Amino acid sequence: MSDNRRFGDRSARNAFSREVGLKEGRKLRARHVKARNVWFGLGMFGLIGWSVSVPTLVGIAVGIWIDQHFSSHYSWTLMLLFTGLLIGCLNAWHWIAKEQREIRKEQESQDLENNDHA
Repeated sequence: MSDNRRFGDRSARNAFSREVGLKEGRKLRARHVKARNVWFGLGMFGLIGWSVSVPTLVGIAVGIWIDQHFSSHYSWTLMLLFTGLLIGCLNAWHWIAKEQREIRKEQESQDLENNDHA
């Protein structure tokens, strides 16, 4: 049996070793910045909560005002509540996607830096 068949392709083994090294480096970095991530997570949780609740409450307030001053067959309060909730959810999705892109970019730059040192 040839060495390639017995041990597998050398380039595949190198790629696997490199991938394992990158994941190990990420895990070690995550352990070092754990305290920052806890506070960052709590802050992000608060930001997401406010970004959903404020448009929802504004929609309710405007809807109540419209319902009190103009008669209609429709409940403006209910419609604007759902509109505010939708806007808030889109806003929260925007913030989460932005943070996820920044985290991914930071990981990729650290991975490239680690590959340069290896």
